[in-house]
Formats: sequence, structure tokens, C-alpha cells
Amino acid sequence: MTTLYHNPRCSKSREALKLLEEEGETIQIVKYLEKPPSHQELKQVIELLGIKPLALVRTQETVWKENHKGKDLTDEQIIDAMIENPKLIERPIAINGTHAVIGRPPSTVLDIL
Repeated sequence: MTTLYHNPRCSKSREALKLLEEEGETIQIVKYLEKPPSHQELKQVIELLGIKPLALVRTQETVWKENHKGKDLTDEQIIDAMIENPKLIERPIAINGTHAVIGRPPSTVLDIL
């Protein structure tokens, strides 16, 4: 089973979902904008991705530019910012077991199957 952190309004996220469906994959969809992950859940996702928290931030979002850009934030503060404003979380994120990828481009979600 693949877990997909999904934003239905995002074309890349919709494309990743379609690719997984075409592969016949069982998908657990997490609509993270409606139900943001907990601090611990997001921390685990970041660990699975093997990246620093800042690499998961959509730094071009207005809320980031106005409230966080240029500040010396800890990893924990960056994670908290994403929880408080889930639209800051890059998408889509696909997780299969201990493997995870950011679906940019969407075809990268197939790498974890």
C-alpha cells in the first residue's frame, strides 16, 4: 500500500495519484490540508524522505515569505510552521513502507513501488 499526501487542487498531486492508480496500487490518501499531520508524523515523513525540513517547505508561498523567510529557524520550528500552515508542505508525497519521495515530477512516485 502507498500513502499519498495529496492536495486535490494541485495538478502534480492529481497526476501522481493517477499514475499510482494506473499501476493498480492500493492508495491511502491523506488530505493534509484538511487534517494536517502531527509534529511527530511530519518528522517521520521528513526522515523517510531523507531531507532537512526546509527542503519540504514551499518557500514561494506568501505565508512563508511574510512570516519565516530570512529567519534563523531550527528544524523543529520549520516543522511547526508547516503544521500551522499545511499549504507550506510540498506535495505530493508518496510513502511505501520505508521509502518515500516527493512527487516532483509526479512520475517519481513510481520509484517506490
